Amino acid sequence: MPLFKKKTGKQSALVQVCVTSGLLQAEIVKGNLEANAIPVLLKYESLGPVMGLTLDGLGQVEVLVPRDKAEAARSLLEGNDEPENSSDAE
Repeated sequence: MPLFKKKTGKQSALVQVCVTSGLLQAEIVKGNLEANAIPVLLKYESLGPVMGLTLDGLGQVEVLVPRDKAEAARSLLEGNDEPENSSDAE
């Protein structure tokens, strides 16, 4: 089963929840969201990571999530929610 279902029509199935200034930071955000059962797609220009550039938008990475998970993702990124599996750490 695909992680993201292809959606037809004018509305996109994915929405941007944040933009990072590098792939490393984006991977950390992605890991945090995926640990809380939110699938993530990273969108970036390929030249940024290859050349190590982070100027004029080349190093920017858009973090995209399914539309129905966007509110939960933003809440997690703002630090308003505890991770779902925090009670397991006892």
